[in-house]
Amino acid sequence: MCGRYTITSPGQVIAEVFGVAEPVELAPRYNVCPGQDVPVVRTRHGAGDRELDLLRWGLVPWFVKEPGPAARMINARAETAATSPAFREALQRRRCLLPADGFYEWQASSAGKRGPKQPFHVRRADGRPMALAGLWERWKGKDGTRIESCTVLTTSPNELLASIHDRMPVVLPPDAWALWLDRTVQDAARVLPLLVPAAADDMLAAPVSSWVNDPKHDDAQCLAPP
Repeated sequence: MCGRYTITSPGQVIAEVFGVAEPVELAPRYNVCPGQDVPVVRTRHGAGDRELDLLRWGLVPWFVKEPGPAARMINARAETAATSPAFREALQRRRCLLPADGFYEWQASSAGKRGPKQPFHVRRADGRPMALAGLWERWKGKDGTRIESCTVLTTSPNELLASIHDRMPVVLPPDAWALWLDRTVQDAARVLPLLVPAAADDMLAAPVSSWVNDPKHDDAQCLAPP
């Protein structure tokens, strides 16, 4: 799964990398957690212009009666998203990118379940921002309440991540962004081939401090060596 990540690049840099016309101010975030508002890149309906919006991380399916904690899904499995009632329509019509500078995964202890897990920070080898493949949804309550939320798609790990965790987020290369964000493409079969593990040679993984384990911690110490 993907349950934490970092986004420390300034909003202007994110806008330039992702081709967003109007950047937003973004404070550095070293420990992005589920339930928080996160920046996503998506296109306007009927237009190809990309925009950067803030959506709640933890997708609330459109059909649930109440957006309780059980309905907030932070990850969607790439292998089943096309058939899952919670994600299939979003995969067809509401795809997005979540800009990130890296993500965290926890490696199980050699002592088994009882031992402490070692957090790793995974980033691009060239240091540039990466694009996590996401889906977004709009939930409407009977009282008029609206919630826009998102989820991160995950897949099997590449060679780098295989020794750390059994899942990883889908990291899309820049040449796949246009197709992924194209809202006129509503055939899931055209975008499913994109949902594969990123090339291991393009990524680095480094162990970091257990400081990141606490969702309340959101500073550079999260990236400090253990």
